[in-house]
Amino acid sequence: VDRFGEALGRVGGVLRINAPHVALPLAITPMVAEMSRRHPELVIEIASDDGLADIVAGGYDAGVRLGHTVAQDMVAVRLTPPFQAIMVATPRYLAAAGEPRNLAALARHNCIGFRFVTSGGVYAWDLRDKGADVAVEVKGTVRVTNALYARELALADVGIAYIFEPLVRAELREGRLRQLLPRSAFDEPGLFLYFPRRAAQAPKLRAFVDLAREMLAAETRRQAS
Repeated sequence: VDRFGEALGRVGGVLRINAPHVALPLAITPMVAEMSRRHPELVIEIASDDGLADIVAGGYDAGVRLGHTVAQDMVAVRLTPPFQAIMVATPRYLAAAGEPRNLAALARHNCIGFRFVTSGGVYAWDLRDKGADVAVEVKGTVRVTNALYARELALADVGIAYIFEPLVRAELREGRLRQLLPRSAFDEPGLFLYFPRRAAQAPKLRAFVDLAREMLAAETRRQAS
């Protein structure tokens, strides 16, 4: 690490970030692109990891997680607005299998499941039913450990995917996917960058945090317009 450069506030060295796969298109890719333009002496190393790694033990400068999974002793900086987890399928799949009219009907559908990398458990879909939070166990012919792949399988007419709405916004707009049971969509707090308090003064991380706040403000204005 160039300590002299850091003392001058120059943004350089290597910034190591641990992030789940879904965070890359949702927040990290546009940030990395802009950081590369602004700070050509900085190397940004992204570890795509869905296993909820210990960023301190792993030697990372920062990590990315959903808000409710960030440890209390970490500094957390919002990367995205809140968003919803929704259910989607293709018109072709729905033409063949029918459209579920309620959550109970999911039992008769091919639902693309998700297995946690760390615990090995199978995820019960967090949904809303008559205003209450519910966890729905689903079954189907495929399970994944990467939610982005669930989108690809849904687009291939395999079945119903449970996914964050921004990841399928274009496909919904184009009619390639349809949202199912919109009143059952689950509100997520959004993605956050987190890091130990002692790391906050490093110029490379400070520059990344400043850009995160700048881009979030721009996205918030865009959504409000």
